[in-house]
Amino acid sequence: MPAPSKSTPISAPHAAPMNPGDEAPAGTPGTGENICPQCHGKGSISGQPCANCGGSGRIVAGIGGA
Repeated sequence: MPAPSKSTPISAPHAAPMNPGDEAPAGTPGTGENICPQCHGKGSISGQPCANCGGSGRIVAGIGGA
């Protein structure tokens, strides 16, 4: 089975909602948390919640070339 591309959404029935910056749902094998590249982990930009990470300051990203 080929690995999904970034444009292919991954379905996980009980996963937390994904933010635009997430590459996969939390807990997906081969992923981990990373600092949001938009807000640099602060969770906000100009006093507004960061749209990329949903205000958490973190995104779910592939690790190790996953």
